[in-house]
Amino acid sequence: MYKNLNVILIILITSLSSFAQTNKPILHGNHWIAITGKPLGATSGAMIFNKGGNAVDAACAMVASTATMWDVLGWGGETQALIYHPKLKKVIGINALGVAPTGATPEFYREKGYSIPPRYGPLAAVTPGTPAGIMVMLAEYGSMSLEEILEPAMEMAKGYPIEAQAANSIERNKDEIKKWKYSKDIFLTNEGKEREAPNEGEIFVQMDLYNTLKKLVKTEREALSNGKNRKEAIYEAYRRFYEGDIADEIARSTQEQGGLITKEDLKNYEVYIEKPLKTTYKDIDVYKLTTWVQSPVLLQSLNMVENLDVKSMGFNSTNYIHNLYQVMNLSFADRDFYYGDPYFEPKEPIQGLLSKEYAKERLKLISDKNNKEIKPGNPYNFQKGENPFLNYIDAWETDNNLDKIKSAFDLNHNMSANYDFEESFMAGTTTVQAADTSGWIVSITPSGGWIPAVIAGNTGIGLSQRMQSFVLDPKDGPYNVLEPGKRPRATLTPTIALKNNEPYLSFAVQGGDSQDQNLLQFFLNMVEFDMNVQEACEAPNINSFQMRSSFGYHENRPGDLLLHESTPNFIKKELRKKGYKLQFRPKTSGPINAIFFDNINKTFQGGSSDFGEDYGIAW
Repeated sequence: MYKNLNVILIILITSLSSFAQTNKPILHGNHWIAITGKPLGATSGAMIFNKGGNAVDAACAMVASTATMWDVLGWGGETQALIYHPKLKKVIGINALGVAPTGATPEFYREKGYSIPPRYGPLAAVTPGTPAGIMVMLAEYGSMSLEEILEPAMEMAKGYPIEAQAANSIERNKDEIKKWKYSKDIFLTNEGKEREAPNEGEIFVQMDLYNTLKKLVKTEREALSNGKNRKEAIYEAYRRFYEGDIADEIARSTQEQGGLITKEDLKNYEVYIEKPLKTTYKDIDVYKLTTWVQSPVLLQSLNMVENLDVKSMGFNSTNYIHNLYQVMNLSFADRDFYYGDPYFEPKEPIQGLLSKEYAKERLKLISDKNNKEIKPGNPYNFQKGENPFLNYIDAWETDNNLDKIKSAFDLNHNMSANYDFEESFMAGTTTVQAADTSGWIVSITPSGGWIPAVIAGNTGIGLSQRMQSFVLDPKDGPYNVLEPGKRPRATLTPTIALKNNEPYLSFAVQGGDSQDQNLLQFFLNMVEFDMNVQEACEAPNINSFQMRSSFGYHENRPGDLLLHESTPNFIKKELRKKGYKLQFRPKTSGPINAIFFDNINKTFQGGSSDFGEDYGIAW
């Protein structure tokens, strides 16, 4: 017994001491803090703060700038946010995910030979959500004009030095881009040369996008000059985008290129301001968006972990890794089956899913070895109502692998030749974190419309590819079946946590289906293993691939486990004995960005991942 305890202590001490010196320093500030996926994006947030804007203003500017930079999103994508309102002392959810257009039915896609909506192209597009999300957040909770927060993005649209990540993504995807006239005209600045994409540092110009944003600003100015107040003027710009000449061109050009979006789809689109979900982990209230994204996975996982003494297991010990892997798989199995758009029937059983008793019941499925046969549970046993889909659970495929899927339909019809499961599994997105001295906090995970996006005519707006997250057959997830006007269940998942009713953490991460896996470990790093915010952002995580991918063919790989390459050999050996197939990388933290609120000193501590090009500025 003492020998095993000593091993655990050695693992814990060695692991924690290795993060005493982080690759990036903690950001300290007592006025404001702005963090996002690229340095130029963070600079745009700083510019707004320096002009007197609040955290909502700065966050809106950062979303606009990162969309203009194609920081794995575009203007036609989606924005999902949590906002802490300091006067109301409550967390507010923003649902700005686009909806399936008119005519987007399972029958339509099946007739075209699809078993899943395609990854790319106009038939992958839901309605744009990001412009609406920015304008609603700004109008309702910001303090500045649309013109002021769009200024950095508009300057960039006129020309900015493109960074290598976006430029190289254009080059890798140029064959797909060449299929779409308007995309080719914007992205392939060196067409005909060996490298047709922009070079790193080349001034990348998007005048169509600039002119679209200029139209919004002009509409706002005219509304203000006609006596409208700040909020009313922003909504006039909103209406021009979704009901006026911009909407006309988006609908016309999308249909020209074979897509389905209509003018009515854009006019009827609506951003929802929502009450978020919450669970309490010990004395910490953790807030997430609801089932139109995968956010409740973190809450379900915390409900289970609360019953485990993870601290005594030791950070990244065999026992800790094994239990976390199982907990995540139990939560994600429920996600794959039960999550979907809560504004459509059937209603998701969220009360049961977040029941503490249900968490204890799920934990009983954890054994000494990896359980490859984890299926969705039955949360209806912990709330009112009968489960209408037990027959689908009985038939649920726990190994939804690509070989099986390839035998069912033509691979090349629905998937580009360079399809990669893991790249798709961890696809896209950026994060935005902002806070200010007046108490506003914003956590956003904007995404969609990433390279290679179909550009909507002369608007410069790159359309979303989020349709691929729907299923066409209810046996693959009865709450997430495609319908016109419905939102696909996305992976995007910002987080805000309060402790003693005071702000404690704001955090988010990019990376598709790995997002709530990484956020769970970040949270435990801080709460259970006493890491500071930067250490927690950089600490090595594990990732499971046992859940179904939200992208591509929605396949999974039961037992696959990603570890940091520094994992000791004896832990590797023990994990293999438990049935895991191991893979290793030099960085596994996920690009987490976070803010810790030092309520004693009334300051911010920012953590910005060293995984990619994420960057923060504080004052």
